[in-house]
Amino acid sequence: MAKGVLVVGGSPAGVQAALDLAEVGLKVHLVEASPFLGDGAGMPQHLLRPRLLEATGHPNIEVLTGAEVTRLTGEEGRFRAEVQRFPRYVDPSRCTACGECVAVCPVTIVAASRQQQAGSERRAIFGGNYGAVPSVFAIEKRGPAPCKAACPAGIHVQGYVALIAQGKFADALALIREAIPFPSVCGRVCHRPCEAACRRGEYDEPVAIRDLKRFVADWANRQIGESRITNRRSTVRFHDPRVAIVGSGPAGLTAAHFLAREGYPVTVFEALPVAGGMMAVGIPEYRLPKDVLRREIADIEALGVEVRLNAPVGRDGGPGLEELRRDYDAVFIAVGAHKSRRLGVPGEELEGVLHGVDFLRRVNLGQEVAVGRRVIVVGGGNVAVDSAMVARRLGAEQVTILYRRSRAEMPANPWDVEEAEEEGIALHFLASPVRVLGQDGRVVGLECVRMELGQPDESGRRRPIPIPGSEFAVGADTVIVAIGQAVETSFLEAEGWRLERGGRIAVDPLTLATEVPGVFAGGDAVTGPATVIEAIVAGRRAAESIRRYLRGEDLAAGRVLGAPDISGIEYYTPPVVEPQARARMPKLPLAERRGFAEINLGFDEAQAVSEAKRCLSCG
Repeated sequence: MAKGVLVVGGSPAGVQAALDLAEVGLKVHLVEASPFLGDGAGMPQHLLRPRLLEATGHPNIEVLTGAEVTRLTGEEGRFRAEVQRFPRYVDPSRCTACGECVAVCPVTIVAASRQQQAGSERRAIFGGNYGAVPSVFAIEKRGPAPCKAACPAGIHVQGYVALIAQGKFADALALIREAIPFPSVCGRVCHRPCEAACRRGEYDEPVAIRDLKRFVADWANRQIGESRITNRRSTVRFHDPRVAIVGSGPAGLTAAHFLAREGYPVTVFEALPVAGGMMAVGIPEYRLPKDVLRREIADIEALGVEVRLNAPVGRDGGPGLEELRRDYDAVFIAVGAHKSRRLGVPGEELEGVLHGVDFLRRVNLGQEVAVGRRVIVVGGGNVAVDSAMVARRLGAEQVTILYRRSRAEMPANPWDVEEAEEEGIALHFLASPVRVLGQDGRVVGLECVRMELGQPDESGRRRPIPIPGSEFAVGADTVIVAIGQAVETSFLEAEGWRLERGGRIAVDPLTLATEVPGVFAGGDAVTGPATVIEAIVAGRRAAESIRRYLRGEDLAAGRVLGAPDISGIEYYTPPVVEPQARARMPKLPLAERRGFAEINLGFDEAQAVSEAKRCLSCG
């Protein structure tokens, strides 16, 4: 701050002091915490307003509204002040102070500005009292809401929930789609870290954020239908550079979506006969219906994205990476973790031993897969739970999930585990297979050992330790191994690439750039098996890096990794929070869960609006 006089407080006395000092030639910095000068001053406007206008227009006065002095150091005659300014979130050059924004603002908050009565409520956007300056509205915001900060994609959760509460469903969906191209998918399969951070949970239960996202996506599908695809189809190309994407999973298609919106021609190479990657072949249809996924992929294709199916890269006669580099200006490698890990125990080669990812892929592709009457699934993750529930739907009478740790350490979503138990699937904890038992070349059971938990390992979970002499056998006709996945990047090894452990690709974590200029990688190919929303984030990050690369811009400038720090924020809290139970997702009756019809049926409008109104509007 330049030398001069600091006046703290925009009261009538502060404004008059600033004017008096400015008139004798001193440079004055007038700091006011409110977004407005003269708001709630308690002085007749015909006396105050001329002084306010004179102060804001005086060449020797710098007015800093919405600001606080955070530090004052030095000594008499040589003070140094540090001032923090808070954004208005409104463009002063465009605001006419008409007040129309207040009428449509969906967010009601507890007023924090001094001109408002303590504990009173008003809209998040507001203007000053009559005569206050500047005549520009402001939005009072404490910081990112906890739900937004927890979302890997940074979706404006509080915003779209507030819009749903007002019945503005189309606006809510548009806000979601600014961050992700798969609202219907994420509304069904996201692991919902936002809900774990929701402050409503401190009073009763978190807001059903994921289910609300699904509601607006399903609502749009019902309202708009297939016409939305043809209406959004674009054939205009604004740029010459072409981009190749290897893999049509959530990372690859998200990158394609955002690049196509920028006008770049994108070609996606997919080895499978269907688009969607693990969304299409790794998630059962009772959790993610095929038509739901197809609609959202069709929306991406409607932007002009070309998806080539049955088009592997680096094998089976498909183009190699070097060929793609010659034919395209940038390449994004977004292959998924489609390779099942092996148990590595005797008997794993017996007929009747299946592997989770392969099993789910075959079922999702409509291939015939036979399971026996008794099925044991080894593992504790989402693939294990889904494999068990699919085996049940294929006719297995007795299905057991065998996991070497306790329930508390299971990496599977707890709500999915509960659904499995509802369907009669048994859980056997603290046991691990040591041998697959066979007869005449076919599985007849498993030999297992009981486990106890020791100290935490690198994953943070307690390490399972075999108990000597505790071996036991259990009968089985089919064993499904679901203990983890790996990425299939052997096509890169064949071209001399240096890969990290597990075949993962080394990249700059901020930009997702590889060591090879113009080649980027993200999603499972870099992190190993992750969630859909995390892959979507990687795709969006890659799209931004590729855009900058093609324009010759700095790939890293202005970008950061990780969630924002919200630890010091004092969030809004309504004066009274009336207890209200979280809306329960309507489900398909248990007796009807024999096929692959979707289990969760979705909210109706009344449920969605009521649930959205439970939001505390924290940020």
